[in-house]
Amino acid sequence: MYNNFSLSKIPARTQKPREYGCTMVMDKGLSLREAEDLIEVGGDYIDLVKLGWATSYVTPKLQEKLDFYRSAGINVYFGGTLFEAFIIRNQFDDYLRLLEKYKMTLAEVSDGSIDLNHDQKCEYIRQMAKHVTVLSEVGSKDVQKIIPPYKWIQFIQAELDAGSWKVIGEAREGGNVGLFRSSGEVRSGLVEEILTKIPFEKMIWEAPQREQQVWFIKLLDSNVNLGNIAPNEVIPLETLRLGIRSDTFDFFLNKL
Repeated sequence: MYNNFSLSKIPARTQKPREYGCTMVMDKGLSLREAEDLIEVGGDYIDLVKLGWATSYVTPKLQEKLDFYRSAGINVYFGGTLFEAFIIRNQFDDYLRLLEKYKMTLAEVSDGSIDLNHDQKCEYIRQMAKHVTVLSEVGSKDVQKIIPPYKWIQFIQAELDAGSWKVIGEAREGGNVGLFRSSGEVRSGLVEEILTKIPFEKMIWEAPQREQQVWFIKLLDSNVNLGNIAPNEVIPLETLRLGIRSDTFDFFLNKL
């Protein structure tokens, strides 16, 4: 990580490869050149890159992009919607072959766009965990579908028990469903109740909006796992984590 000059009272950041303090970036169709620019500037701060929803189906030079991210030491994976697209068509075995074809070491299991029995979802996690590291996702993309906190906790724990490395809290790329109200406001009671049962390092909170990132950093400090970060927000997010942007400027000064 770059520190171009010395400042006191800067919070300590975990170092890569990280178990927590991770930043997951959403690649919604970057060109290879744009991906190279992203890694040149933000590679030290990025842990995971998700090829959003099913964009990998139509992304030119997909293999070259995957190889590039891996060469930069970044874990890359297909969005959960691609998994769901295979499941809804009864092509689970084809999806496993796809992961093998592209030498994927990380895969997402989600049910944000389909109705999937949770026991069956956990069985998919168990089967996939034999081959790859699994990220699973809890929460619906349907704004009308409100899951009560106790159900979130049940689902998250069951998916961890089934073999998920971490569980992602759904927000979509807009940050206006799942963990958040349609206005983008955090469902704070939901998050705090989840944290009474689930260790913070096992969660990745999708938080594409600056105000959401600030809220999680102030709740869980600089080494909270945050996801669905836009490529041009990687450096701004890191300054929030370090308390050198106005939104968190006083927060760490008063603690360190």
